[in-house]
Amino acid sequence: MIEFVQSSPVVKVAPAEYHRLLGYPRDAVLSERALELADWARDWYRLHGRPWIYARCAASLNVADGSVEIDGVAFNSGRLRTALQQAEAHAVFLAAAGAGPEAEEEAQRLWHDDKPDEYFFLETFGSAVVEDLITMAGAGLCAWADGERMAVLPHHSPGYSQWDVAEQGRLLDLIRRDGAVALPGALEALDSGALRPKKSQLAVFGITRHVDRVARLADLVPCQQCSLPNCQYRRTPYLRARPRLEQESPAPPATAAYSINVKALRRWAAERLVLETRADGTLHARFRYDGTTCTNMGRPLAFHYDVDLGTRQDGYPIRGQSCTPAAGDTGHASMCQYITDAPALMAAIAREKPLAGRPLGEVLAWQRSEAAAGCYCEAASREHKWGLVLETIHFALYHPETHATNR
Repeated sequence: MIEFVQSSPVVKVAPAEYHRLLGYPRDAVLSERALELADWARDWYRLHGRPWIYARCAASLNVADGSVEIDGVAFNSGRLRTALQQAEAHAVFLAAAGAGPEAEEEAQRLWHDDKPDEYFFLETFGSAVVEDLITMAGAGLCAWADGERMAVLPHHSPGYSQWDVAEQGRLLDLIRRDGAVALPGALEALDSGALRPKKSQLAVFGITRHVDRVARLADLVPCQQCSLPNCQYRRTPYLRARPRLEQESPAPPATAAYSINVKALRRWAAERLVLETRADGTLHARFRYDGTTCTNMGRPLAFHYDVDLGTRQDGYPIRGQSCTPAAGDTGHASMCQYITDAPALMAAIAREKPLAGRPLGEVLAWQRSEAAAGCYCEAASREHKWGLVLETIHFALYHPETHATNR
């Protein structure tokens, strides 16, 4: 068994990554107060934080039967399965990392002491630490793989696109099940899939002997998502570090990439979509969906989809998503699942945030169910609607003459 354990790794969160998580534009200059808070959070964690990393190579991998089976445990992640198949991966590493509970507990104390600024900066730094730990785990695996003439794929985690966060507990159990040593830090998965301490992450790294395939397929190169500076194993530049001139305008993708008829996209962008551009270059999109119930004589219903996006220069990362009944709508109360169990249905609608944290353009490669029912009773129908919403937003952003409002 191959295991890597670091019980007290040295955390080196890059300032640019920390500022990104704080929500600052790439070239923003922090105020004196913000710099003071950022330095304070970094120093506090250096004195009190207890980070850790664990990774082990799984004994078996099978992706031939529609799911990803690791050491006999099946996981349902279409995106992970596709990546492993494209790279002809023969193995995976299972990884876990945690920033420890200290920053989380101190942040809560600061909140209760009416210190929201200190709370926000320390809470965010904890998130930055987790990202840095996963980056370090990937870098360590890259070093090992390079010596074995193999390559490491970008990591995938429950909660990422096409991987239900509810499978987090199963992955954690598997990581613990066959490890020769215990995890360096306390970690548990709640029934919801959330981890405790929350500043923790589980991940799966694919391993392939076909280095040429990784070189040819950009989506399989982990370096584009890895911020580790001065890495001797880097195969391609880190995407977020690549400068882009303000006047530079990425060419729109070919319309053939859309799964939805372009005429429909153009009409929806003009009639159903409102885009708001903020002063910092981020955007807010609201899409109105009008449908009908499948029962009760097809009563009309309307939902609002709100999506927050990062800047064009960063690839429009999806930063926030919500789906709620439009003001005054009563039709949703006539859906059969609403009548059967309204709280469960509405909770499911609120919980589902496909492609959260990913670039908007990934919707063009998102393989989802073809379920065009007008209601929201089934998960496949809800997924289908999110797909058409995100494709419409994407179309409008690359064809700005089409959408209704751009404030």
